[in-house]
Amino acid sequence: MKKLISWLENDFAPKMNVVNHNVWIVTLKDSIMQVLPFILLGSIFCCLTVPGDVFGWSWWPNFWTPFGWTMGMLSLFISFLIPFNLMEKKRLRKQRIIAGLTGVVTFLMIITPQVVADGVIGFSHDSLGAGGMFIAIIAGVFSGYIMGLFGKFSFFKEDSVIPDFVRSWFDSLLPIGLVLMVVWILVDILGIDVYNIIQSIFMPIATIMQTPGGFVLSSFLACFLYSMGISSWVLTPVVKPATMIGITANIAMVAAGTASYETLNLVTDPTIYSAYMWIGGIGCTMPLVIMLAISKSNKLKALGRACLVPAIFNINEPVVFGCVAWNPIMMIPMWLTSIVLPLVIWVFTKIIPFAPIPTIVFDMWYCPFPISTWLTTGSIKGILLMLICAAIGTAIWYPFFKTYEKQEVENEKAAA
Repeated sequence: MKKLISWLENDFAPKMNVVNHNVWIVTLKDSIMQVLPFILLGSIFCCLTVPGDVFGWSWWPNFWTPFGWTMGMLSLFISFLIPFNLMEKKRLRKQRIIAGLTGVVTFLMIITPQVVADGVIGFSHDSLGAGGMFIAIIAGVFSGYIMGLFGKFSFFKEDSVIPDFVRSWFDSLLPIGLVLMVVWILVDILGIDVYNIIQSIFMPIATIMQTPGGFVLSSFLACFLYSMGISSWVLTPVVKPATMIGITANIAMVAAGTASYETLNLVTDPTIYSAYMWIGGIGCTMPLVIMLAISKSNKLKALGRACLVPAIFNINEPVVFGCVAWNPIMMIPMWLTSIVLPLVIWVFTKIIPFAPIPTIVFDMWYCPFPISTWLTTGSIKGILLMLICAAIGTAIWYPFFKTYEKQEVENEKAAA
């Protein structure tokens, strides 16, 4: 164990931190985080559709319309934000607006054949929402890369008398033209279906995540990195689009009347953060916080009581960095919860249809359990499954906590 911890601390973690601070990774994370207000609004609008659907109220407003103007625009926003933020990170601020707009045009050019083929016009096409996020990421990255290459290029000399804004116009023509010509040749001249090629590359990620192994792997990676003090947001560029695709597909199945426990996607943000799994935050740390709050160790008791209120709102950075990160005893139970809980949830939703699979967008992860469970499932059985997960999480954390507590009590006695 000591050799493993030494390798993780001295070799693996530094390399992961380099990745975590890479300009491209930071750009992708920031871009996705910046659309969260629209996702949260979409969550609210999605929840507001429930009364009208459940009670059949004809007078109830159609909240699917504002839902479409929030969640239905995510990919369009991402295609702008990625090149915009990349220019910001590379300190090419003069090019950031035009780079963002180039990303939007590139994205729209790529999805146009798909929109025409489907015969769906306007802003109702799924490619503009969560369904096109992988396309938007590629379009934004390509546009940002080309714009970055020409970031310091200019047709004019430094001492030119031509106004800066005019110089900026002409200097942007070359990279914008290059981006658009490449996409135009590929999509329209050569007739290459760039949209479906990109989807075929990335969709297996979303498909794999909707399997028991994929569910466990994505959960384990988040906890594994978090236990070493590395933010799991490093996984956002891959995980977030996949989970958003999953929940929007669930909504579409409900609308089409084809939803069942066999067909619905289980691995979505509502399932993980709001309905069942991460009670108190990533790693199901609420049981640990309660144990700490009533600990025999004065140090651990103070930590637990300080972490209690944040934990209620699923904010667990204080407890993770206070006693889990780089603590060999407490890292192991965090890893175990990430393996056991996804399997338990899978069994009681997909194999045995005991509890429902969430079918509404609900990205308000800070909503306390079990309130969030009721809002996302509307089921007593859903709350029971959540309590089962809490009990299992408690059973996993308890023996490791007692070992850690014993050490701390002995240290306090020795110090006294």
